[in-house]
Amino acid sequence: MPGLLRGVARTAVVAGTASAVAGRVQRRQSQKFASKDAQAAESDQADQDQSAAPAPPPAPAAPAAPPVDPIKQLKELAELKEQGILTEDEFAAQKAKILAS
Repeated sequence: MPGLLRGVARTAVVAGTASAVAGRVQRRQSQKFASKDAQAAESDQADQDQSAAPAPPPAPAAPAAPPVDPIKQLKELAELKEQGILTEDEFAAQKAKILAS
């Protein structure tokens, strides 16, 4: 019985972590696509304005995304590795990627 409970608990943790990661990826992608849509709309508007009147000055640049803390990312990776979600090779590849940026 304890083995079954442990397996159920582990499955719940893995599913919860996967859900959190998927949600984070989805939010990041939706922000990326929203900014691309906004740029396309601005471009279309600029094309219409050029044909009707002189072009307005360029809009200020969108604020840059806040810097990502590499220590926090490494801790999250270590947690995923400890939970068995990432293999040692995947962990090493992601760690190298984070440290390179």
